[in-house]
Amino acid sequence: MTRAATPAIAALVGAGVEHEILRYEHDPRADSFGAEAVDQLAAAHGLDPAQIFKTLVVAAGRDLAVAVLPVPSKLSLKAAAAALGFAKVTMADRAAAERSTGYVLGGISPLGQRRALPTVVDASALEWDRVLCSAGKRGWDVALAPQDLVAATNAVIADIRAA
Repeated sequence: MTRAATPAIAALVGAGVEHEILRYEHDPRADSFGAEAVDQLAAAHGLDPAQIFKTLVVAAGRDLAVAVLPVPSKLSLKAAAAALGFAKVTMADRAAAERSTGYVLGGISPLGQRRALPTVVDASALEWDRVLCSAGKRGWDVALAPQDLVAATNAVIADIRAA
């Protein structure tokens, strides 16, 4: 592990999970981090945008949880709440998400969080040999088998995309 490794990468290395780090040029002015990743990674690596996943932190009262779904999709808060066992969830406050995970917005990874949060991964992940998600730093993604993502995050699998 190098000094540049993020907690997400360290978690994968520590667990012996096969993965690949893919980097892209992050624009500090970007306001849609997922779209930036898709724009740069899909063409450069021959990926379908639907296999590049975003990490969203949701709140159920004071409890936080994570939803991981394809960047082009919108999250169904109702479906995420049901999958996570909550009556209702909303999008978490940015500061709370950053404080809890240890990552900055645009670089929040479902892996290696400061405090592991309950996680749901969209069922579409299982359609791919590998999926990408944030490696814990803006401009860094990690490619891994979806089953490894689920196992490394102790996630439940559900269809959480809005219709």
